[in-house]
Amino acid sequence: MTPPAPTDATLVARASSGSEHAFRTLYRAYATPLYRIAYALLGDAADAEDVLQETFLVAWRKLPTLRLAGESLLPWLVTICRWQSANRMRSQRRDREHRGELTDAAPAGTDVEQQVIGADLARRIGDEVDGLGELDRGIFLLCAVDGLDYAAAAARLGVTHGVVRNRLSRIRARLRATVKESTP
Repeated sequence: MTPPAPTDATLVARASSGSEHAFRTLYRAYATPLYRIAYALLGDAADAEDVLQETFLVAWRKLPTLRLAGESLLPWLVTICRWQSANRMRSQRRDREHRGELTDAAPAGTDVEQQVIGADLARRIGDEVDGLGELDRGIFLLCAVDGLDYAAAAARLGVTHGVVRNRLSRIRARLRATVKESTP
């Protein structure tokens, strides 16, 4: 049986002590969901990639002073990503103003109300994921975030395929309920 994967708290402690390996592990765990958030906010792949890198640069600098509130680093990283995205949007707006290209309307595709709702929803989902037990959180991260199939996740966690399938079904139902509560 493979040893359990280190927790985010363990990885944060190692990374804040200078472990590049621990930081790379955190990066691999959270790069995809953070990229998707940045892309959803910015609508541009290159900008989303830049924001992803800026997010992890800020995280690297702030890790030594971080006090992890929950068991997952994701909510903290999402907050940084959203701030970096907002900074990029402000910078782009200033550039357009400087060039005299800014119109009175918000940039196409920018819906401030949806961004606020999205931030609240991301926080609530992060809280739900933090509230999961260790095995359920591992199943969720491996299947929903990393995209592993049931068998691969089961092998990595040392449980059966059925355990992963059944627990993931319950986790998804729980998260759907959270999303449904947030929908106006």
